[in-house]
Amino acid sequence: MFYLLTTFYVLVCLLLLVVILLQQGKGGDMAAAFGGGSSQTAFGARGGATVLSKATAVLAAIFMIGALMLAVIGRSGPGSVMSGTPTPAAPATSTPPAAPAAGTTPGSAPAAPVTTPESTPAPAAPGAPATPPVETPAR
Repeated sequence: MFYLLTTFYVLVCLLLLVVILLQQGKGGDMAAAFGGGSSQTAFGARGGATVLSKATAVLAAIFMIGALMLAVIGRSGPGSVMSGTPTPAAPATSTPPAAPAAGTTPGSAPAAPVTTPESTPAPAAPGAPATPPVETPAR
């Protein structure tokens, strides 16, 4: 159904192009800009609607309705542009630095560094370079 409607839509587009190109201009040349040829200007006398102008109106309506129909039929369900991409790996979390020992003053010597086991980083995606674990200095 979609391909049949698409083929019909392309034919309507081509017919609309031909019908528009076959129509006579409305006198928008240089003579109309300087006052000459006033009967052919956009605000001058106008004849009745010709077969080509009626065909243009009908084909333009079919063109717009066809575009809406193709948009509704052609969508592929509820999805987004990002639906096919993998989610990024969560960053490795580290433990916060240890609090200073009780009884120390701000001017005293710093406490001995505390070593904490690093969490195991998430496995990298295939083809991605491995990242080294991040070390957090103790305060």
